[in-house]
Amino acid sequence: MRKMYQVDLPPDPKEVAAIEARRNQEREQQSRFFNVRTRVMGVDVEALNNQVEERKLQEATERSKEAAYGTNQVRYDLVAQMLEKEQAERTRRLAKKVQNFREQRQKLRNRCELDFWNSNQLWREFPAYLGDNAPYYGQASLQCFSGEDLERATYLRMQQEQFQYSLERQLQEQQQARVDENCADMLNDQLRLAMDMRAAQLAKLEESCHIAMMAATASANKAQAVKLAEQQGQEHQRQQEANLVEVQNQITSDLLTENPQVAQNPVAPHRVLPYCWKGMTPEQRATIRKVQETQHHEKEAQRQAEQALDAKWESQAINLAQAAKELEEQERELCAEFRRGLGSFNQQLAMEQNAHPISSAI
Repeated sequence: MRKMYQVDLPPDPKEVAAIEARRNQEREQQSRFFNVRTRVMGVDVEALNNQVEERKLQEATERSKEAAYGTNQVRYDLVAQMLEKEQAERTRRLAKKVQNFREQRQKLRNRCELDFWNSNQLWREFPAYLGDNAPYYGQASLQCFSGEDLERATYLRMQQEQFQYSLERQLQEQQQARVDENCADMLNDQLRLAMDMRAAQLAKLEESCHIAMMAATASANKAQAVKLAEQQGQEHQRQQEANLVEVQNQITSDLLTENPQVAQNPVAPHRVLPYCWKGMTPEQRATIRKVQETQHHEKEAQRQAEQALDAKWESQAINLAQAAKELEEQERELCAEFRRGLGSFNQQLAMEQNAHPISSAI
């Protein structure tokens, strides 16, 4: 059995609401699974039961839809078979009428054409020579010449009878054709009327099936909504009970007290539990302040020593700069004195050369 599906249709609001409800239920399940206060090790039997029930409801809905589609398909097949039977009956009646017409109006004695399957037809129509007045011989037979036709009146009367018979036959054929056309039109109208009535019945049946499906879907959605409301109420009640238990545990536990013994680690006494630590005791705070003061004094002494060392290095740098400056001044004085001595020595040499030009030349 083939399935029939509707395409290019707007989404059903009830189906959209059902999908949204399933999504909300999945979100609630996720929130319940990830809640550390209600989460347990193992399988969520209630969620699995809910999934099984939802699966059964979905399968029942699918089966109802398939049954409705199957009913529609069977109905369409019956209609197609009825139409095929009507078409075959119409063809049979038309063939019977054609056969009756041939038997009544197209007899061998009334036909005018030549029978190609009968080779002796011409011999039977034209027998042997009977006399000059035989009707089987014409002018080409050299038996009957122009002006010697003694049976012309008989021939004309026969021709008129033949013409009248042909005219009557044509009239009868036209009347029969009109009758056949009227019958065919009447059959077409009856067939069209029957098809319209059948289409109307099918439309009514389809509408009734659609209404039944909508009612079934509405009842299923209502039952699912009631079940969801019950589950939400139960979940809310469990949440309230869990909140009350949590509040009672918080009130009666050491979490909200100021007992410092709660934060002590039983394995390592020198350590504390971070999630239960309530703060330091006055003795611990005093010890920490004393250590901070000692560190402050040490830091101050270290800072003063660093300042003294920096001052010493600064004075040493100043002394070195002054010594370097003095050395530069001494170097400049020596250079100036060297240049003066060199200049006087050059002058003396020039004077000696000027006083003895010949000897210098030799």
